Amino acid sequence: MAVAQPDIDLASFIDHALLVPTATPEQVALCCEQADRFHFASVCISPVYVRQAANLLQGKQPKVCTVIGFPTGATTPEAKLYEAAEAVENGATELDVVINLGGLKAGNSNQVHREIAEICEQTGQLVKAIIETNLLTDAEKQLAAEICMDAGVAYLKTCTGFYGGAKVADVKLLKEIVRGRMGIKASGGIRSAEQAIDLIVAGATRLGTSRGPELVGLSPICAGGEREES
Repeated sequence: MAVAQPDIDLASFIDHALLVPTATPEQVALCCEQADRFHFASVCISPVYVRQAANLLQGKQPKVCTVIGFPTGATTPEAKLYEAAEAVENGATELDVVINLGGLKAGNSNQVHREIAEICEQTGQLVKAIIETNLLTDAEKQLAAEICMDAGVAYLKTCTGFYGGAKVADVKLLKEIVRGRMGIKASGGIRSAEQAIDLIVAGATRLGTSRGPELVGLSPICAGGEREES
């Protein structure tokens, strides 16, 4: 017997991503048009296109999201803070920031906390911390979550997609750790509505994907997706 799927407004969860390095202004415009038409939560585009996206989506429902320190998180705190501040000045209202993964693994919790907390405090915008779950142990995932909660982060984001995609088990683990104190953004490799719904049922409150139109049952019209990261 088939299991009934829950009634979920999938579009409202989607951060519609276009983060390939070859993305053109025309493709960005298409993705912004899609996000508005299908009522996605946001577009997630590279910093170079933030101003364009902000202009196109002015007065419309979707937010403008961009990535900071992407995809490795291995830039300096000063560089990340400048990149974040510039993005906000250009119109971004959501920032997906890759944390200092090497610092986390080295046990430099204060360094990781200070970097992400400064971005939260000085930009005043919604921050999603990308913790790259596929590169962390469960203990490191818990430590990353605790650091980010204390730093003022609004969401934990699973992956960039460069090292594997979102897993239901990781979303369940993060949900158990944060206990409703933060949102959870599952991203990377989300290729079907069924997979998206499984992640939402597990605890995801946002989904990062370039396949938004397909997931909501429509034909893809955004040329040149991305490495299924965000």
